[in-house]
Amino acid sequence: MRIALIGHHVAPIRPPFAGGVESLTWYLARWLGRRGHEVTLFAPPESEVPGVEMRELALATEPSAASRADVAMPPADFMAAHHAYQEVLVELADSPGRFDLVHSHSLHYLPVAMSELIPNRVLLTLHTPPTPWLESALVASRDVDLELTAVSGSVARLWEAAAGPVAAVIPNGIDLDDWAPGPGGRGGVWCGRMVPEKAPHLAIEAARAAGLPLSLAGPIVDAAYWEREVAPRLDAEVRYVGHLNHGALARLVGESRVAVATPVWEEPFGLVAAEAMATGTPVASFARGGLPDFIAPEAGRLARPDDVDDLASAIRVAAGLPRARVRAYAEAHLGIDSMGYAYERLYAGLLDRSPELDADPGYH
Repeated sequence: MRIALIGHHVAPIRPPFAGGVESLTWYLARWLGRRGHEVTLFAPPESEVPGVEMRELALATEPSAASRADVAMPPADFMAAHHAYQEVLVELADSPGRFDLVHSHSLHYLPVAMSELIPNRVLLTLHTPPTPWLESALVASRDVDLELTAVSGSVARLWEAAAGPVAAVIPNGIDLDDWAPGPGGRGGVWCGRMVPEKAPHLAIEAARAAGLPLSLAGPIVDAAYWEREVAPRLDAEVRYVGHLNHGALARLVGESRVAVATPVWEEPFGLVAAEAMATGTPVASFARGGLPDFIAPEAGRLARPDDVDDLASAIRVAAGLPRARVRAYAEAHLGIDSMGYAYERLYAGLLDRSPELDADPGYH
């Protein structure tokens, strides 16, 4: 199949990933390419996926001096994203024979608002809870031939009022070869963007209550939150190790006793939890969003949302789970093949074709 993937515009789609949307898009593009599909990814500058044709989103376009003088001029980054997606969608509308299917992973409204102009089947994966612009576009496009999937049952339920039922819930998958089993260790690990909705400060409090040292890894996105809530809590037992590349992050997670997740919003999926399980590291998490969908008793423990004491208890229990059993659970339920084949079957159904599922892409 000839597949156009539209990426989100806020960060390059390459390791180390800024977030789960970038990670999922990168891994799916690589998986589809290895399956023999012709994949073109429209993505921000500096994006790179092996074996995939890259088309750069034109995010550097500047409005004219006259338009910038308008007192109602929107923010420059808003206009840059609008222009970049408009350019892509006009190109897709003018190229009816180039692709068989267009699959958007963008959180931007324009791929939805202009989807009716595209002469191919269009699929949108919902990666987050509702946002105002995307919700508005989906409400206005109720009668458009646009197929929807969601990364978790939680996301699907949150979008149902605005978008109706999704065609499928397809959980994010991980490349188990990239997250090899690790030996474990003495301390806990927390991974993710340093932002209030991820609440690493609560992970620190819970780890202290559980008596475990903690390592924090990830980009500092909200500097004010970091300085207010996280930096003052760092000490000899709680360390920040930076925004690590993939290899270093996989080693850190695999050498940890337990991974901690502390979403205080409706976490769409929780990719860091799945990655931890793949290394054999059990997970202790608040029961929010998509995380309860796949954190099973053999691989981790769930705590009441926002309850630090309950999370500390979950950390103590999860830390004692057998690592081999955690890895086996990840192999059975969280591999990238499960996700890739699900999308491939959906693509084939949208195009009224039979999926070719006999070939093995050579990894999990």
